[in-house]
Amino acid sequence: MLDEIIILETPPLYSCYARRGEQKSIPIIGGHARRIVHGAINIETGDIALLITPTWNRFTHQDFLQVIRRHWRGWQIVLFEDRGTPHTAQDSQGFAARLGLQLRFLPRATPELNVMDQLWRQSKGPALANCPTTSIEASAFALCDYLIGLSPHERLRKAGVLSEHFWLTE
Repeated sequence: MLDEIIILETPPLYSCYARRGEQKSIPIIGGHARRIVHGAINIETGDIALLITPTWNRFTHQDFLQVIRRHWRGWQIVLFEDRGTPHTAQDSQGFAARLGLQLRFLPRATPELNVMDQLWRQSKGPALANCPTTSIEASAFALCDYLIGLSPHERLRKAGVLSEHFWLTE
């Protein structure tokens, strides 16, 4: 499964604790910088591949396809992707075929089917929420470090693969 997440300079704010009567301050620098974290997870092993880029387009998507091919060298790979424009671009599909990657496109508007999307959702809070952003790169690395720090079993659990209702189980 493959997906991307956009990391912004403004951190997600969920909840925060402070001493009674004091207001907690979370500095927000107000910039509009963003980084894209590309991720792919092996739903059998829980292994992940990650790439950080400043933009998301067909070229960065193709770069990530190369990362996937190198990471799982020798494997027969079937990638499930959403129908984002960089994924469905003809040259991206041709590039994937030349790398020996088979593509399967998920139905439109079904993020619940994409395991990586579920993993992003479960990871963004613990990795980024309520923390001041020192730099956009630091935030992107914090998310990657969090994911890498999880055990493969934890990744699969957070992504919903271990659920008895996972849609790809037999």
